[in-house]
Amino acid sequence: MPIRYSPESIVIADTPADILEWAAHHIEHVGINQGPRLFAGPGRTALLPCWPRGALEVAAGEGRGAAGRTYDWPRINHARDKAFALLAETLTGHPVDAADPAAAKDAHCDVIDQWSAEPGRTVADAARAFREAAVRADHALF
Repeated sequence: MPIRYSPESIVIADTPADILEWAAHHIEHVGINQGPRLFAGPGRTALLPCWPRGALEVAAGEGRGAAGRTYDWPRINHARDKAFALLAETLTGHPVDAADPAAAKDAHCDVIDQWSAEPGRTVADAARAFREAAVRADHALF
């Protein structure tokens, strides 16, 4: 059953496709943030404008978990990392490889951040990229 989007939701997606789709809805709802203060704070909370990487983090539960509720964080974090990989692959048109898992995550984030920082990047661009990656996720084996 797909996760329904709500910025206040304490239900957290645990598949790459659901995280990417939730992030698409989120960035459409709150808007995109670009500029010199890009990494200075906004985007890490559920209700402020964000950049695409921040939207993925919020979709994967950053700042949205509820006290007293149990989450399968290893599953969610694995799905989040796969969502990052799929988005980076969608943006570049090819897999973004690295020697080890930690370096791969950094490489995925770099690709996403560079794409996000391009002048004129819009909410529609980001939402479209998330949804294209979500379609890829539906067909990928994890």
